[in-house]
Amino acid sequence: MNLKFSKMHGTGNDYIYVNGFTQKLNNPSKTAIELSKYHFSIGSDGLIIVAPSETADVRMIMYNSDGSEGKMCGNGIRCVAKYAYDHKLTDKKVMTIETASGIKTIEVTVDENDKVSDAKVDMGKAILKPQDIPMSVQGENFISQKILVAGKEYTATAVSMGNPHMVIFMKGIDELDLEKIGPDFENHEWFPEKVNTEFVEVIDEHNFKMRVFERGTGETMSCGTGTCAVTVAAVLNGYAKYGEELNIHIRGGILKDTYYEDGTVIMKGLATHVFDGEIEIDN
Repeated sequence: MNLKFSKMHGTGNDYIYVNGFTQKLNNPSKTAIELSKYHFSIGSDGLIIVAPSETADVRMIMYNSDGSEGKMCGNGIRCVAKYAYDHKLTDKKVMTIETASGIKTIEVTVDENDKVSDAKVDMGKAILKPQDIPMSVQGENFISQKILVAGKEYTATAVSMGNPHMVIFMKGIDELDLEKIGPDFENHEWFPEKVNTEFVEVIDEHNFKMRVFERGTGETMSCGTGTCAVTVAAVLNGYAKYGEELNIHIRGGILKDTYYEDGTVIMKGLATHVFDGEIEIDN
């Protein structure tokens, strides 16, 4: 079949977007693997289908570049909101999007051409209980605790934003060889569903620099749920304050996140359309 698609990114976290209202993929996992290959195909961090929903304005179905199905993507959901509005799947500037980790509310900003430029996402409440992250550790939380990875001890904070994250504050993150060490974190035995890992340098109480190794993908330019997890961890570790907007500097730009005392996290950032295309696939 000839598959029509849009290439979009949120601060460099790029996905291939497909209209699930008009097109059906019989094997989206396989399609994600094939189309995500850089140099040999479109190239992306994965595939996202914008589909009808019985409980929200639209539904986000996402697959990582290795074919595994993802539950939530903060950068991806902003682009889903842009896709839905720009393609007239909804005319709402405050819309709901169904994800595998629940329904999220997104408020979009529209430019003079009636196109979405950026979006603010209510990411819901951060999950801190290890069993719910999930993590095979007992207790009410895992904040600034020791974890052994490939024979080396790190101090980490575990947070779920609909998907599991391990946040490590440290210096010298630019020198880390994430492609080498990342899989050891991703596949750590304490995380039965694997884990996304953020390595973070504190610049000041409102600015944090982050690199991320995402499960199922590897190092990416950005990770929206990851910056939210970093914001939560920064407050819980005393580097920042509740209710204050933080600038999380990733390789693809800056995301602005806020963690409130009731546990809610708000994320703001750009949603960027790159190009539209059509490609022949074996469906």
